[in-house]
Amino acid sequence: MAAPIPAATASGRVIKDLAEKEGAMTDRRTSIVRLVVFSVATLAARVPAQSPQALFEPPLLITSAGQSAEAVIAANLAKRAELPATLVKLATDKDLRDRRTLVLVIGASMKGLGAAGVDTAKETGRVRDLLAEAKRTATPVLAMHLGGAERRGELTDELISEFLPAAKAVLVVKAGNKDGLFTKICAAHAIPLFEVEKSLDAVELLKSIFKK
Repeated sequence: MAAPIPAATASGRVIKDLAEKEGAMTDRRTSIVRLVVFSVATLAARVPAQSPQALFEPPLLITSAGQSAEAVIAANLAKRAELPATLVKLATDKDLRDRRTLVLVIGASMKGLGAAGVDTAKETGRVRDLLAEAKRTATPVLAMHLGGAERRGELTDELISEFLPAAKAVLVVKAGNKDGLFTKICAAHAIPLFEVEKSLDAVELLKSIFKK
């Protein structure tokens, strides 16, 4: 009869077997992790970063919907992006002639409306007529909201809700979309939405979404 294995030896063998099994499992996990990392790295190398598609063409007509000061900011951004543009705060259908893109800067300012000598009804009617002409002439609309959260309010939100669906694309300073209003409207109408941290960040984006 075989001699019994001492308890200490048996215990040692069990511990050794467990250690070997644990080591094998660790090796397998390491191999799996390495394979995943390699696969992700390979995929990233094969798929180039996507840049915004060119959606518009110059020259631009820039106008306000609400007579806020951001229309002037939009004109300066276009200048920095080297895009030929004309700013007409109270633009009508006649101003749209020979323009390939209408930039509608949405933001209501009671002070701005007063300085322009128009009330809310007249301003809203003007923009409606202008958008109707843009639709008739197949002139794409780029809607902007550059005033951030401070420019939001009841009147501005009414203008956003009415006019945003007419846009081919929307550019907004991120702080002005904290409640997701722009996201909601753009999603409902399949409109590309571009957010920037601050208005100056829009310069490079404008270069990307306008054909040269």
